[in-house]
Amino acid sequence: MAVHEHPHRSSGFHLPSFRRNRTAPASESAVSAGTATHTARAYAFASLRLLTGFVFLWAFLDKAFGFGYATPSGKGWTDGGSPTKGFLGSVAAGPMESAFHSWAGDPWADRLFMLGLLGIGLALVGGVALRIAAVAGTAMMALMWIAEWPPVKHLPDGTPSMSTNPFVDYHVIYAVALIVLAAVAAGDTLGGGRLWARLPFVRDHSWLR
Repeated sequence: MAVHEHPHRSSGFHLPSFRRNRTAPASESAVSAGTATHTARAYAFASLRLLTGFVFLWAFLDKAFGFGYATPSGKGWTDGGSPTKGFLGSVAAGPMESAFHSWAGDPWADRLFMLGLLGIGLALVGGVALRIAAVAGTAMMALMWIAEWPPVKHLPDGTPSMSTNPFVDYHVIYAVALIVLAAVAAGDTLGGGRLWARLPFVRDHSWLR
């Protein structure tokens, strides 16, 4: 009787313990892997946000002070130069060519353009108001896309337009990146997104998020 009961007790005692030891680490590993993936994704979006924000901020600073990159030294906005005159005045194709020529160099166009660059750049770097930044940035990129008008192969004088793709260029990529960053709340990591979201006026108006 004792010989027959001993294997029964041993089997009944050890088998459940063995199964728990097998499943528990597997479950913990799955949770750990999921957490690591979520963290990596959050930091990847945060990195994209910071780099994109620097692109906008640098464009503002260079056009404002003429660091000698896109804007020659001494021809910055603070030196009396116009950040829109050269670009909009050189538009040579597209449905808004005449409109862009009339806007080129106007004080309202300069102020609006520079305010957009500064506001979008600060919002991205700070991780706040990403939805507003996405809307404003997408509108700006759309206008710049129309100004360059990638679908055209040749300009009216017959010279090549130098367009490499009739639809997708860097303006489209930037616009999509802004929308994605706002959609995933990329400001919550390495930014002030969480604090911003807790402000009363932001809680009451989700579009400010």
